[in-house]
Amino acid sequence: MPARFAPILFGFILSGLMSLLVSGIATFRNAGLVDGFFAIWVSAWLPSWLIAFPVVLVVAPVARRLVAFLVKAPAACAN
Repeated sequence: MPARFAPILFGFILSGLMSLLVSGIATFRNAGLVDGFFAIWVSAWLPSWLIAFPVVLVVAPVARRLVAFLVKAPAACAN
């Protein structure tokens, strides 16, 4: 895969993992460890990922700018 797709692939993987984790916790809190837990979890996760992926693509540049604003850049070495 060409390097130019790295930000999209990063957003795809990040949104997938985060939505998987969050939907799993929410499903467990709401339903408990019941029969069919994993089916319920996956049915909650897939729509969440469909929303999370484009949101990450839009929000990531804003988050990068905010972090750049909040973090002090290292001083340039004077030789």
